[in-house]
Amino acid sequence: MHKKFIIILITTFTLVCNSNADSNNQLLIKKNEPTEVKDCFEKINRGTFAFNQALDGIIFKPVSSVYKKLPSPIKTGVSNSLTNLSNLVTIPNNLLQGNLSLAGVNSGRLLINTTVGILGIFDVAQHLGMPEYENEDYGQSLATAGVGPGCYIVLPVLGPSTARDTVASLANFMGGDAWYNITVRNNTHHVDDIDYYTSRVTAGVDFRAKNYDSIENLEKNSLDFYASVKSLYLQDRQQKILNSKKIINTQDDSDWEEIQN
Repeated sequence: MHKKFIIILITTFTLVCNSNADSNNQLLIKKNEPTEVKDCFEKINRGTFAFNQALDGIIFKPVSSVYKKLPSPIKTGVSNSLTNLSNLVTIPNNLLQGNLSLAGVNSGRLLINTTVGILGIFDVAQHLGMPEYENEDYGQSLATAGVGPGCYIVLPVLGPSTARDTVASLANFMGGDAWYNITVRNNTHHVDDIDYYTSRVTAGVDFRAKNYDSIENLEKNSLDFYASVKSLYLQDRQQKILNSKKIINTQDDSDWEEIQN
């Protein structure tokens, strides 16, 4: 059933993407303009945001402050390994968006870094001249197919999102994420569900540590921290959909890597 769903999903996405191939970036910019995204559930969102802040203060901030002090080679190895895992979602989305050459490059990166790079700890592919990795997800694929973001949503623990991206993230749990498939859904006798959840928590800590000072400064200098985070997230999301390297607000796009839903 799950396999049939994924086949139908891929086929539908491909057809829709092809039908919108003649659309230019202006349409994507318009549909994903941050100021046009409605905060339909603001009261609920602010409540969830406050919960996430409390959770951050209790868990993620203290842990990330310790993580920051680890030797650079260890932090780099962890980040490389997490990036390598996320390729398992990026590659199918390269295909959905019609980027066959990029899918090939990322498949090569995954193969080389998983084997020679020892489970992705070392980014060997980069030293072989392969282009820098670009994260893609099912929300981005829906966006390039012409689906608007819908309402802004703050998810418990996971943080900022949109209606489109929240719905799209369900594909990860219905066969769209190979790492989830071999850990949580199936017992492969080599990896287990604890490996999946550990990688997700580690990704959260890694993200918080990378953006530690930026988040602290943003909170300190914002009259409305909730509004600032929303604006920054939506701007960053638009840039990722457009595959743009444009610098937004106070952060470089590469520094604001949202946790994958």
